[in-house]
Amino acid sequence: MKRSDFFRKTRRIVVKIGSSSITGSDTISSTKILKFASDIAGLKEMGYEVAIVTSGAISSGAGVLKLDRNNLSIPEKQALAAVGQAVLMNEYKKCFDKLGFNIGQILLTEDDMRNRKRFLNARNALDSLFKMNVIPIINENDTVTVTEIKFGDNDTLSAHVFNLIEADLLILLSDIDGFYYELDDPEPVYEIFKITDDIRRRAGGAGTSHGTGGMITKVNAAEMIMRFGGLMVIADGKENGILTKIMSGERKGTLFAGEKIKINERKKWISMRKTRGSITIDDGAVKALVSGKKSLLATGVVDIQGKFGMGDVIGIADYNNKIFAKGIVNYNSDELFVIKGKKTSEIKNLLNGHFFDEVINRDDLIIL
Repeated sequence: MKRSDFFRKTRRIVVKIGSSSITGSDTISSTKILKFASDIAGLKEMGYEVAIVTSGAISSGAGVLKLDRNNLSIPEKQALAAVGQAVLMNEYKKCFDKLGFNIGQILLTEDDMRNRKRFLNARNALDSLFKMNVIPIINENDTVTVTEIKFGDNDTLSAHVFNLIEADLLILLSDIDGFYYELDDPEPVYEIFKITDDIRRRAGGAGTSHGTGGMITKVNAAEMIMRFGGLMVIADGKENGILTKIMSGERKGTLFAGEKIKINERKKWISMRKTRGSITIDDGAVKALVSGKKSLLATGVVDIQGKFGMGDVIGIADYNNKIFAKGIVNYNSDELFVIKGKKTSEIKNLLNGHFFDEVINRDDLIIL
């Protein structure tokens, strides 16, 4: 199968540009950004809709203020992001202005993805930008993010954006030209169709001093989008014209291709959410969810891990502590501790009449 065959139905593309790809001498490089802008303009001329996920805000701020980002506190890094984001967007604007394109800035946190209403609002805004032929440039809102609402790295953010805008392809541009089984292999692996434990093990390692992601974050991003048949390419951002070469069918970088699975958008959204806690269920309940396609009842719950509230997405584990499903829970963790193992007829008295028949409704649950 030729590379171009994979992209035959591709319409919308997310391009992630890492910090190492747009920095030089500890500051943002206008020359490098213009190179990417020209390549993205080429994709637009080929008829594709393109959204950019960019790193570099903190590095930009560090360059302007002449500070070492590695020796700063979290509030200080947030301040750097505030300074650097303006610099970064100004560089993108200048470069795309030269090419005749308008850009729009979108700053996101994981909390925006977790809240269904805000998720849909962000999707609608991005759809409107595409209709206006504006190129969205997306970054994590580092000025306000803390651990609880942080994606952690822009590879993960890119996978969420892929889902948010219902893209067909994610291209991660970095300082490497693909995934290698062994460091001394002469060429990267060109196609991967399943993420195995061996691939995860070989993906260990950190990123550069300017970035937060190594190969493992890229493999994790691939796994997130492959689950529903998405496509992702890891490619070398240093190579001129890399994006148009990829979309012209050249065998560049590593292609991750998932098997197409029909699933509604709500369940896709659930699958992408961070879990607030988890529960363990018995074998009968596992069978009811996996084979019987049933809802989860309190009688099947045997243990609760962590603190969560009603409406949170939680993990569902079997007796071997393997998380095999996720779902939106109808009870908080304290209530669930009271009613675990109980029949529905018993719950009414335990919770003073305020109860749901299901702990997690089938429509709010996805098997991983």
